[in-house]
Amino acid sequence: MDIYQRKCVVLIIVSWPSVADIGFTIPAGLESELRLKSVQFFVTQRPWLDLYGKRVKPVAAFGSTSNKPYVDPALIHRCLPDELLFEVFARMNPCTLGRASCVCRKWRYTIRNPVFWRNACLKAWQQAGMVENYKILHSRYDGSWRKMWLLRPRLRTDGLYVSRNTYIRAGVAEWKVTNPVHVVCYFRYMRFYPSGRFIYKNSSQKIKDVVKLMNFRASKGDCVFTGHYTLADDRVEAALMYPGLRPTVLRIRLRVRGTTAGANNRMDLLSLVTSGLDDNDVNATEEDMLGVVEGWQDDETHNPDVPAISHKRGLTPFVFVPFEEVETSVLNLPVDKMDYFVPG
Repeated sequence: MDIYQRKCVVLIIVSWPSVADIGFTIPAGLESELRLKSVQFFVTQRPWLDLYGKRVKPVAAFGSTSNKPYVDPALIHRCLPDELLFEVFARMNPCTLGRASCVCRKWRYTIRNPVFWRNACLKAWQQAGMVENYKILHSRYDGSWRKMWLLRPRLRTDGLYVSRNTYIRAGVAEWKVTNPVHVVCYFRYMRFYPSGRFIYKNSSQKIKDVVKLMNFRASKGDCVFTGHYTLADDRVEAALMYPGLRPTVLRIRLRVRGTTAGANNRMDLLSLVTSGLDDNDVNATEEDMLGVVEGWQDDETHNPDVPAISHKRGLTPFVFVPFEEVETSVLNLPVDKMDYFVPG
């Protein structure tokens, strides 16, 4: 019991009113019990009272030259050396690093180490090359890898971009009394990889059923196709080939944006063009489809039997859904519960 609690006990005992002051008689047993409860209320252990008058010592920033020894009172910091803590952070993705930086001040300063953000940036923009990334770092982002990660447009690889499209189709009239209509819903799925490749699927299946098919092991029978893309600022150029008796190339132009800084969770579908390919184009598509269609016009086709078509429907913006949220995403709702979806 500290001095503050002792003073409270003495104050209560001294100032306890007598029976005469109250004006009526109280049994001795009840009076002692009430007095004990009052004393227990004032002497209850309150840990936050121990913090009064104490100042929390700040943690030295990264790179500090201070030689003053400081013992961190946190148990995890006394048991886990800084070297192991660094290794743990080095194996986290940037999103997890951002969450971990909110735990305490020491983790916040440690996670601001540019090594973590440099590795993430070089992996996200590996297509541009290391030399070009360093030029952009110093010319646009003041040499801060973390600032570059937050402000530079990028394609996220920890989930799927989903475009939900709906249209109304007239049904068959029954007994010539009613003319029903149906709301048809289908999705466009895209998954990007840092190497410059992506996976595309057009299906009416919900995202929780499609996510297990969005990998390079999926077969053409699952209607999963692969292609190549390039990212320049916030613009994405992508192309893939639909195989078959009349091979068709799908050219996609996108614009990356985010609802908050660094989110990159939206993609506007600027254009969607399908064109025909000849035999020479088909033989050269195994390496890079973008190199084949580079410089093509929107109305250009290399197969007279497959005209170039610029699609004007089904251009709803893409919404990013992380892998850990595919089961609970609102995009799994049926049409009768969500007939229209606003990406934002």
